[in-house]
Amino acid sequence: MGRAFEFRKARKMKRWSAMSKAFTRIGKDIVIAVKEGGPDPDANARLRAVIQNAKSVNMPKANVERAIKKASDKDTANYETVLFEGYAPHGIAVLVETSTDNNNRTVANVRSYFNKYDGSLGTSGSVEFMFDHKCHFRIPAADHDLEELELELIDYGAEELFLDEKDDDDDNSVDGIMIYAEFQNYGALQKGLEEMGIEILSSDFEYIPTVQKELTAEQREDVDKLLEKLDEDDDVNNVYTTIKEDE
Repeated sequence: MGRAFEFRKARKMKRWSAMSKAFTRIGKDIVIAVKEGGPDPDANARLRAVIQNAKSVNMPKANVERAIKKASDKDTANYETVLFEGYAPHGIAVLVETSTDNNNRTVANVRSYFNKYDGSLGTSGSVEFMFDHKCHFRIPAADHDLEELELELIDYGAEELFLDEKDDDDDNSVDGIMIYAEFQNYGALQKGLEEMGIEILSSDFEYIPTVQKELTAEQREDVDKLLEKLDEDDDVNNVYTTIKEDE
């Protein structure tokens, strides 16, 4: 198994952990997708992907339709995706991925969190080089041979495939296959899966650390104070670090 598998395993229980947080993010993603490509999912590949993600976290269809309608209103503010880079205590690199309709507010909030918890907000490019930007898709595992599927998807940019067991806490969850590729191959891989008639359960982007650092339990507590505060902010979608997680 490759690095994407280990990273996925370590983060699996953290992603989409709070339902309200997931719904908030998807609502923003819908606005971005509709503003870019219109409200028709058949003609807007990005919107199709967001709707799939909404289903994966059991977001009601009525909520999705309402969000699309609201996003179609020209008076609805768009969201900008902004990446913040910095260091937490003990030399841990941190990437903070946000979607915001008020960049000044988000910058001020993120800077205040780093300052309060003994971190330092850096400049663009200061830590991003320590991470690989990847995209991933999750499809149902049933009826797919992993090796054969990998050979078929290599031409669309797929790099790593592995089995991803269902979430036992979700009655609607199924065993899946995770497919990882470079960030820029997202569109080609989405198109390839759709042309092959393969159902896409969800898709997203991730930053995977290329270097990691072990921390003691006490050091981890210091870092977690900052990470928890960042996670609580509604503008923050994801937080990535170079912490080496326990196996």
